[in-house]
Amino acid sequence: MSVVEQVRYLEPGWFTTKIFNRVVHGLTRAGLSVAGSRILRVRGRTSGEWRENPVNVLGLDGVRYLIAPRGATQWVRNLRVGGGGELRVGRRTEAFTADELPDEVKLPILREYLRKWGWEVGQFFDGITTASTDAELAAIAPGFPVFRLR
Repeated sequence: MSVVEQVRYLEPGWFTTKIFNRVVHGLTRAGLSVAGSRILRVRGRTSGEWRENPVNVLGLDGVRYLIAPRGATQWVRNLRVGGGGELRVGRRTEAFTADELPDEVKLPILREYLRKWGWEVGQFFDGITTASTDAELAAIAPGFPVFRLR
């Protein structure tokens, strides 16, 4: 399989970019976290300018994770290069560094992410649910970047 075939990215549609993300972004910026939402700020890998996206931060066994349900998005690519960023809710800002996890350790994280936010992001998982087998989760894991936050 070529590198091009391995990169999974689902571009957001009009409703997501023009309505949903803007509403979540605005509420989170105002200090009202929507189902645990945060504003992720990462530096652009080329421009160096701050880029912002609403994200869900998953806490599991005392560790926090960022999961990219749409695959290798721009924020994922920027985080891979920059190695860190900021998470914001209202005026509260938290700097972090991040390590991308290998596919073989993603299964419990992806399962918990689906349990918590499947209602919001389940459409990006191509029929995979919390009831899916470990083998089914392992098969899709390469298309879902996961970062451990420090």
